[in-house]
Amino acid sequence: MPLTRDEDLAQLLRETRTIALVGASDRIDRPSYKVMQFLLGQGYRIVPINPALAGQDVLGQTVVATLAAAGPVDLVDIFRNSEAAGPIVEEAIAIGAKAVWMQLGVINPDAAQRAEAAGLKVVMDHCPKIEIARLGVDKVG
Repeated sequence: MPLTRDEDLAQLLRETRTIALVGASDRIDRPSYKVMQFLLGQGYRIVPINPALAGQDVLGQTVVATLAAAGPVDLVDIFRNSEAAGPIVEEAIAIGAKAVWMQLGVINPDAAQRAEAAGLKVVMDHCPKIEIARLGVDKVG
């Protein structure tokens, strides 16, 4: 069952230090860019994932092509469509991520179930930027 309780969401956000942002964009008008900018400002370490931008810098962070190239991460934030979330969740499990976070509109119950069965925390159809502001989660120290 994906996390939905405010206490659980806030705890996950407080425990997280490193976030792989899958579907990162270098376009300032894209939601993934704005969320990445916000999360960096909150003190999270962000590893942007986008094969088309691999090797480039976005907001001062070097983009990598795959989750496997990201190194250890606590949370995988998925800015892709619901269907694409399935393979990304499999990669998140393979790299030992602690949680997967599917952005607003990204809903894949089968992927969520596989992640939970592998011991990952799951958030679906939420945005960490919105939740951090709504819940009053303090900056990462």
